[in-house]
Amino acid sequence: MLVTFDLFSALIDSHMGASAVLDGLARARGWPVDGGVLYDEWDVRNKASQRDLPSWVPFAEHCRRALSATYAELGLDGDADADVAVLRRSVGDWPLWPDVAEELPRIAARHRVGVLSNVDDDVFARTQVAALVADDDVLTSERLQAYKPGPEIYRRARERAGGELVHVPTSARDVRGALEAGLDVIHLRRPGHTLDPSGPVPDRVAGDLAEVGRLLG
Repeated sequence: MLVTFDLFSALIDSHMGASAVLDGLARARGWPVDGGVLYDEWDVRNKASQRDLPSWVPFAEHCRRALSATYAELGLDGDADADVAVLRRSVGDWPLWPDVAEELPRIAARHRVGVLSNVDDDVFARTQVAALVADDDVLTSERLQAYKPGPEIYRRARERAGGELVHVPTSARDVRGALEAGLDVIHLRRPGHTLDPSGPVPDRVAGDLAEVGRLLG
């Protein structure tokens, strides 16, 4: 059995990490907006691009298009190409949630642990999670040529896992997408994330990684 975790909500606090970088850019340029607002505007467009584009393109391109659209919407004079490169280089500084460094290795001592994430391989390799999981069990959108929350990425992930997969998502779209694709799901609650009220409800819910470990048995 392979246990996969979402990267940028279940294991890494991407909101905190990316917001700090975007806030630095905004302050340096005197923009009348903070990093948290920039992140939220960028994130919603980034996820919509991944959801709606009919064919696979690199994660970096989704990020660039989303940031360009955000700058246009907010009337900001920014270079989306250059700024996305700054964001991509910074992911190694984005913080793990406080329980990850201790609890993820504990789960990995009893179960095969991996990641299922909408990222390119080079982005994942820069994160602090890369040192905690085996490369063979890293299932990125680049490797699977599909994006969440579409059903194809979950089907391909289950095939790569040999048919037995438990997914541990946090974001609403990932929880809903995994459940609708028929995966066995443990919803890991994290601050700032709520479930889709119109979507399916997971049978198993954990408040932290220690509880995920107990639910896995």
